[in-house]
Amino acid sequence: MSQVFVVNSGSSSIKYQLVDLETERAIISGLIERIGEPGSDIPDHEAGMRTVLATLGTDHDADIVAVGHRVVHGGALFDSATIITDEVLRQIDELSALAPLHNPPNVLGIRAARAALPGLPQVAVFDTAFHQTLPPAAYTYAIESELAEEYGVRRYGFHGTSHKYVSEQTARFLDRPLAELKTIVLHLGNGASVCAIDGGVSIETSMGMTPLEGLVMGTRSGDIDPAALIHLHRVAGLDFDQLDDLLNRRSGLLGMTGSGDMRDVQTAASRGDRIAEEALAVYRHRIRRYIGAYIAHLGGLDALVFTAGVGENNSLLRRRTLAGLEFLGISVDPDRNELHSKEPRYISPDGSPVAVLVIPTNEELEIARQTAAAIRG
Repeated sequence: MSQVFVVNSGSSSIKYQLVDLETERAIISGLIERIGEPGSDIPDHEAGMRTVLATLGTDHDADIVAVGHRVVHGGALFDSATIITDEVLRQIDELSALAPLHNPPNVLGIRAARAALPGLPQVAVFDTAFHQTLPPAAYTYAIESELAEEYGVRRYGFHGTSHKYVSEQTARFLDRPLAELKTIVLHLGNGASVCAIDGGVSIETSMGMTPLEGLVMGTRSGDIDPAALIHLHRVAGLDFDQLDDLLNRRSGLLGMTGSGDMRDVQTAASRGDRIAEEALAVYRHRIRRYIGAYIAHLGGLDALVFTAGVGENNSLLRRRTLAGLEFLGISVDPDRNELHSKEPRYISPDGSPVAVLVIPTNEELEIARQTAAAIRG
């Protein structure tokens, strides 16, 4: 039996999963929280990793073939899962300038795992790697080119591990070659993004240089006129840190309604809360705008896929978002849409020109797969 130990390290947490490569099932999964916080018994990530390994026990030691690490930002340097060397770790650390909230804790997790498991290969699996196939027209921002190149200002895209996994699962579910499919994947969770995938290749995605751009999210604004920030700086006196906090932590559904949880907002809307209903309309409007744009970029559409927490579980949002798109070949079967299942499924009627699907994502499994492929070379 061969297993991959998957690690997703946050600023004060370590989420982990032990994946069996033969069955592709999680044997053990868990979460260590409050690392380094006041009153915590776990002072740092190295202590957290030791706690995780103690939880796993020694029964699995001989079966673990590698450690796979989720790394949020790989910049333009990494277009695939990469075995971690000292030089690779240095590069990941340097990319913290592009992802200051994410890459530093990713680095801490890698260092902790290398210290605790020095005999195992460690592999970095990047959220941005899947989108390194974007054409220049899609990733280039229209600013002074020398400045953009010097400071890495371009679209990178995120949720790539999920988008890759879901697009491949879509091809398997439809029993069609991946290379023939034109697919739009809607990854809708607290963070949200959409990706246009042509023959298994990412050609457009909504998140940009950071995970802030694009769709409305739980606490993030998504798309906004940059001049609005200049305006808020001038007239409201908000400095850069305050603007960063506003857009990333106090906007989105939270900023519009007071709650960043889609379930709370939808409940309020069902009770006649006008503000909640207007926020949901903004949320749906943004998704529809991207769907239309991405059909144009793809030159057609075979499958539209919902995934992640909101996408997989919110039937009302799916139905209302797609209402009126029948002219594009997109429609929803009411009964199929209401079915609650953890399995891949159609929610479009039989014979629909576009297959509308719900495909549960599994980023940990995708990290395990890519880790195994990296160590096999």
